[in-house]
Amino acid sequence: MLLRRLNMGNLTVHGFRSSFRDWAAECTHYPREVCEMALAHRVAVGTEAAYWRGDVFEKRRALMMDWASYVTSTPSANNVLPMKRERG
Repeated sequence: MLLRRLNMGNLTVHGFRSSFRDWAAECTHYPREVCEMALAHRVAVGTEAAYWRGDVFEKRRALMMDWASYVTSTPSANNVLPMKRERG
C-alpha cells in the first residue's frame, strides 16, 4: 500500500528484504543464522531444531542497529548510480 501511494508500485517488500540479506552477507560478520532469524526465516530443522532454544535477540538487535546506521547514512558520491523513473 505504501509503495503504491508513493507511486512506486513496481517495487516490493521482498526487494527490501533481499537488500538487507545481501548487505548482511557481504558487509558484516554476523552469523548466517542471526541474519536469517532477523528475517523470520526458520534456521533449524531436524535434530538441530530440537536443540535450538534461543532467539538470539540481542545479536539480532545489534544487527538491525547496524542495518539502520547503514541505510540512514549519507552515501558517498562515487558509489551511487542515478535511478531512472519507469515511464508508463
